[in-house]
Amino acid sequence: MSSQFLLRLLLLALLPLSVQALELSWVGCGITRNAFMADLAAAYELETGISINISGGGATKGIRAIAARQADIGGACRYTLKRNREEAGASMIPVAWDALVVVVHKSNPLDSISLPQLRDLYLGKITNWSQLGGEDQPLELLIRKGKISGVGYTLRKHLFESPEVEFKSEYEFPSSGPLEKAVEQNRNAIAVTGIASAHKRNFKILKLEGRDPSFENIRTGNYLLYRPLFLVLSKNSPNSREADRFIQFALGPKGREIISKNQVVPYFDGMLLLQKRLDEWKRFIRESLAKH
Repeated sequence: MSSQFLLRLLLLALLPLSVQALELSWVGCGITRNAFMADLAAAYELETGISINISGGGATKGIRAIAARQADIGGACRYTLKRNREEAGASMIPVAWDALVVVVHKSNPLDSISLPQLRDLYLGKITNWSQLGGEDQPLELLIRKGKISGVGYTLRKHLFESPEVEFKSEYEFPSSGPLEKAVEQNRNAIAVTGIASAHKRNFKILKLEGRDPSFENIRTGNYLLYRPLFLVLSKNSPNSREADRFIQFALGPKGREIISKNQVVPYFDGMLLLQKRLDEWKRFIRESLAKH
């Protein structure tokens, strides 16, 4: 029996019964869940004896279930929608930065894609791999269903500056997990997902404008497509005090260490550099798209 396990048992025995029985619930963004939530929850339980039951459902559920007090903590990879009653009352706390990455089957010879090419891809103007310098084979763009998924909403804002743009694809998926699995299995597939979960998959991650989505490039703002990952809570939830303690744990030294070990940039590690590069980043994207 390991000393860590014995220590955990001793810690649990010393806690009040009311605390031992408490279990928090977490719902939301599959990218956040797959990236670091399981490790954060395990470390928090080891330290406090409070377990967190984790389930998915997507970014929208991660916001709206909290606003409706159907769960204690949410995970989201987009901001709340303006003037949306279903999302009012949800407090968004950024904990990490996630890059949006273009992914293909591991056998695909393509190494990089440009912003104009990515935009044309989602407009339905690129339908064959030969248009990207590849073989004469049909290209299958895999997308998330709806316009307000974390990835879909962010792409619409970054590439088109409009959340209402229609993506041209016959291949829609209800969540990021099935979409990522499909890319692993389909030689003709291409999709965009979060680097936070992409690292745990067996497919190829493309460079964007020749820039690799490395930890350092994301942290310094040299990679062009990224967004915050949020933990969500409601001050009106019965367990809001303990939910807030967990979020403070995620933002603290141990939490940041866990996030970093999962190859994800903790929020405060990249925040200042992001502010410095924000204008440059927006200008680069607009100039790149204007050239096309």
